[in-house]
Amino acid sequence: MTELLCNYLGGRWQTGTGAGTVLRDPVLGTELVRVDATGHDLAEGFAFAREQGGAALRALTYRQRGALLAETLKVLQANREAYEEIATANSGTVKNDSAVDIDGGLFTLGVYARMGDTLGDRQHLLDGDMARLGKDPLFQSQHVMTPTRGVALFINAFNFPSWGLWEKAAPALLSGVPVIIKPATATAWLTQRMVKDVVDAGVLPAGALSVICGSSAGLLDQLQAFDVVSFTGSADTAAVIRSHPAITRRSVRVNIEADSLNSALLLPDAGAEALDLLAKEVAREMTVKSGQKCTAIRRVFVPQAQYEAAAQAISARLAKTTVGNPRNPSVRMGALVSREQLQSVHEGLALLKTQTQVLHDGAQHALVDADAALACCVGPTLLGVGTAAASDSAQLVHDTEVFGPVATLLPYRDLPHALDLVRRGQGSLVTSLYGGDPAALAAAALALADSHGRVHIISPDVAALQTGHGNVMPQSLHGGPGRAGGGEELGGARALNFYHRRSALQASTLVLAQVQATSPAASAP
Repeated sequence: MTELLCNYLGGRWQTGTGAGTVLRDPVLGTELVRVDATGHDLAEGFAFAREQGGAALRALTYRQRGALLAETLKVLQANREAYEEIATANSGTVKNDSAVDIDGGLFTLGVYARMGDTLGDRQHLLDGDMARLGKDPLFQSQHVMTPTRGVALFINAFNFPSWGLWEKAAPALLSGVPVIIKPATATAWLTQRMVKDVVDAGVLPAGALSVICGSSAGLLDQLQAFDVVSFTGSADTAAVIRSHPAITRRSVRVNIEADSLNSALLLPDAGAEALDLLAKEVAREMTVKSGQKCTAIRRVFVPQAQYEAAAQAISARLAKTTVGNPRNPSVRMGALVSREQLQSVHEGLALLKTQTQVLHDGAQHALVDADAALACCVGPTLLGVGTAAASDSAQLVHDTEVFGPVATLLPYRDLPHALDLVRRGQGSLVTSLYGGDPAALAAAALALADSHGRVHIISPDVAALQTGHGNVMPQSLHGGPGRAGGGEELGGARALNFYHRRSALQASTLVLAQVQATSPAASAP
């Protein structure tokens, strides 16, 4: 029987009491490991994290917590080769795609480790300046930010078992808040292994970092008033989380990242160079991690006159993509994570095809070194609607996210029409703009900023410098309004706001001066 992975809860490693769920190689179909979370004392585990992990973290300064993150990073870097092997086996990703997840997580961790030095030897943050409350300046108000005295519960998606962990855990731990991570079952192995390496190295205080692999049953029941929840996944699951009694009755703070129909927009009169940049980025976003990215481009908008040229340029790049076993060095795109995900992509494609035409057929890609009967592989597929009028009527394209290597090309009449079509995504994580006129790009970006967490602007002058439509950089906001969940993560130091409580201290200027100058030794944990 395959190995049953241990969970770390209540300051100790423990196994579930059930048979567990088998994780399989999505290319070979072989059993890898099992995960199970039944039989654990969740109340005891959450209490341990709050009382032991939380107290230990709050007793440290931001600089000291940053140093812990730096030591955590060293542990992970030392074991990176093992993580890549797990990603290949469990996620079916090629080497470069595994690096997007693994190295992306490590890079983000490093950014927040260094931020600890910037925040310095304090245990609270000042929010703005003192504000006079009356004519006499002696009595004033000072807003402060202090770490919440709860636990951060992370319920993550299957596509980023490394980055999804560390982009949340790094700012939480830097803030002084202990973390309990519940990774998606299908790819939980990498998350569990990373946590195990850090715990076994003794880098963090006991209770600061916990992991539960398997069913999430009962986790939300443990939440208390000062806990926080961050979820990445479907809108349906997000609705269940938001309506849970522990959240609605105790006002538990929740951050949601859900579905997102991200776009790429070629501005009118953009020129051949901008069109080539768009085609390159769309093809990359469709194929990196087999399109299983929350930020991947799903809808591509171009002027009607450039529709055929865009279809040919994108299709030509997709045709060069080899699909199959990620262990074969000639393969550029690996597998979807599971048979369930493969079925979901096939069903979504069938639905979109009722309102679109196939411009590049993924079924034409012969699998390399993989058995089509076993492997969860699918070739990249570009769909299109042909006319600007069809862009209006193809409502399914604006409503349906196929979480795989699928995108739809849609022509528009003029820029106002294009902006309206982009907004029909009802709120997205990111949109990309392509053009050469700085004024036109800036105006379009500001017009779309209210409905997107991030606007990525690619002009020829930054073609070699831009970080990529789908790459989430820790310095920039990750999240989006509307159907994207309404959440916010990262954004540099902004990420710490979620894990702090803001309070107004109203006092003598002499008292507030002490608050502003409080040394770490004088602060109570």
